[in-house]
Amino acid sequence: MIKNFEPRLYQQTILATASLKNTLVVLPTGMGKTNIFLMLAAQRLRQYPNSKILMLGPTRPLIDQYRNVFEKFFDIPTEKLITFTGQVKPEKRQEQWKEATIIFSTPQGLENDIINNRISLKEVSLLGFDEAHRAVGDYSYVWIAKKYHQLSRFPRIIAMTASPGSDMEKINEVCKNLFIEDVELRSDQDPDVKPYIQDIEINWEKVEFPDELKAIQKYLKDCYKSKMEQLKAKGYVHSITEMSKKDLLGLQAGLHAELSRNRQDFDVMKAISIAAEALKIQHALELLETQGLIPLHNYLNDLQRQSHTTKTKAVINLVKDINFRSALIKTENAIKENIQHPKLIRLKEILKEKIPPKNTSEGFKVIIFNQFRDSAQMILEEISKLSNVDAKLFVGQQKKGTTGMSQKEQIKMLEDFKNNEFNTIIMTSVGEEGLDIPKVDLVIFYEPIPSAIRHIQRRGRTGRQDKGQVTILMTKDTRDEAYRWSAHHKEKRMHMILKKLKDTFHHEFTLKKQATLSSFEANKPTIYVDNREKGNDIPKRLIDIGAEVKLKQLETADYIVSSRTGIEYKKVEDFIASLVDGRLLSQAASLVKNFERPLVIVEGKESIFGVRNIHPNAIRGLIAAITVDFRIPIIYTQDPNDTAETILAIAKREQDNKQSEISLHQTKKPLTSSEQKEYIVSSLPNVGPNLAKELLKTFGSVKEVMNASEDELQKVEKVGKSIASKIKNIIDEKYDQK
Repeated sequence: MIKNFEPRLYQQTILATASLKNTLVVLPTGMGKTNIFLMLAAQRLRQYPNSKILMLGPTRPLIDQYRNVFEKFFDIPTEKLITFTGQVKPEKRQEQWKEATIIFSTPQGLENDIINNRISLKEVSLLGFDEAHRAVGDYSYVWIAKKYHQLSRFPRIIAMTASPGSDMEKINEVCKNLFIEDVELRSDQDPDVKPYIQDIEINWEKVEFPDELKAIQKYLKDCYKSKMEQLKAKGYVHSITEMSKKDLLGLQAGLHAELSRNRQDFDVMKAISIAAEALKIQHALELLETQGLIPLHNYLNDLQRQSHTTKTKAVINLVKDINFRSALIKTENAIKENIQHPKLIRLKEILKEKIPPKNTSEGFKVIIFNQFRDSAQMILEEISKLSNVDAKLFVGQQKKGTTGMSQKEQIKMLEDFKNNEFNTIIMTSVGEEGLDIPKVDLVIFYEPIPSAIRHIQRRGRTGRQDKGQVTILMTKDTRDEAYRWSAHHKEKRMHMILKKLKDTFHHEFTLKKQATLSSFEANKPTIYVDNREKGNDIPKRLIDIGAEVKLKQLETADYIVSSRTGIEYKKVEDFIASLVDGRLLSQAASLVKNFERPLVIVEGKESIFGVRNIHPNAIRGLIAAITVDFRIPIIYTQDPNDTAETILAIAKREQDNKQSEISLHQTKKPLTSSEQKEYIVSSLPNVGPNLAKELLKTFGSVKEVMNASEDELQKVEKVGKSIASKIKNIIDEKYDQK
């Protein structure tokens, strides 16, 4: 099945393992992980000729790259290669799935298709996960792998990454979540890989932190110190030395937990607010030390603007701080004096030295990485003034200020860069992961980053086909230096952990294959879920415990379990917020109007009286209005598992009661033609969804159902004389508007 492709030795040895076991492949960037997947796909299709191959990647540009590799090297009709994206309608994806042999998809849309039963994982013989280090927490990879392991008749998983992480716990979590049985690890020092590794020259460019910026730094540090002194005085920290962002976030989490236990503890509330101020100053210091004055000024100015409209105490108090105000004034003065961060000055010098004049034949290409959009925009404006630089900015899809790119724009820009239409591309973190840009001559880090994964990914954008250069700009005596060594030690630790993991790898599956799954599929209760709920875990957990979930745009309720029961779901914090702003009262009115047995479920272990600074009696009064005035019970659950089990129990009870079957009239109009026909017929007297289907099967169309006589209607099972008479009466009676 493979054409015009000669595998490398290390690819063949990795394939030997991956063909027998679920395998995590850790391979340096640019060493052909996709080609290993290509060979394994060919083997699985020979073994299971009628099966499907599925490859998942986190972004559209990445999955387009996988498809390009298969189009080039795989002997298969192009119509059998399908790319799934959110731009294709779900019904179209459902049809494409039936015809496709090899599918390339981002995980989020595919997850929704699995939830809605539009696709079946039973026939997939190989599932690939690229950038596998993402398979932690609630990322879509985790649930898709779980369902695949449960449902596939012949499962095989291959997970690929250049950098799985530097933490043993995280690497084990990835392996557990993807059901990994073996690890194939290669570094650039391994003898079978080394011949293919291009030399990469790494230069650390150190710059001095100027006095003008040190003056601003002092005001910000004094501001930070004053916040830490307040926390120390309250007994929440033992030292006023600078804590890391991670430490401060951990402190905040602990304070929130304490608040949930002690309800109205104003000291804890004050400490949470002070910690939030300290975090904001930490961010300001990072911008000053690693980025420059323009990004810092944008941030401080934005905080000042927010203080005029927000009710957030942390912002209001912070902008009143004399040190904060002094830092802002100093920043504005430095900008007026046209003082630039020395990194920006050195960056322009490097580009002048390295990039040949425009319109020469060399085609020298540069990638500049910067993790902040404001800084990236500033860099673009500054380097575009150089005569030899033709630069563009590559950012993510999310619109922030004036920046934001569609997938189409991202793909077009990458193609133009590959084809030497311009010579310099500035990328935020969206460009770090997996993008195949051949022959990049120079990669510049505008700042060191503390993440080993991101450091490896940035570095891997060069040295793919020829020798490459990496230049990392670093400001002396700032957090840049700490970040440099953090990434260095994490990378060393990652390689040590992976070597140990490979030598001792014996992984027990924590989730046994559910052989009896099909035996209870017919008895699954159906639960309609508002499609805005697809971002939380509950729909997936409902499927895991035996429900059939249908995502719809619901006008009322978050979950509908029968024609008479709709459920509004809230987490504790949102429950209180919706009580305060009046949303819940209007939602309650809508529930009562549309459902005979409405419910509210409130999820969370924290006390409802401790999450907001609101008098308990006010909360009690609003709860009384929901339960007494609207007669809506409130059910409290501990966590998503508890919530899902509760909803399923209610659904089973309701749907065991034949008169409580779910009606599509409690949802927004269905999208498919068949559902719309069922929707119309099911609105007739005493006709629910099941009887509507029987009527349409018997008469063939809505028109024929409406034209049928009473005698003809009675020939349909479950339609007696009384129901037939009511149907004909409602159809034949003249409309009388009163």
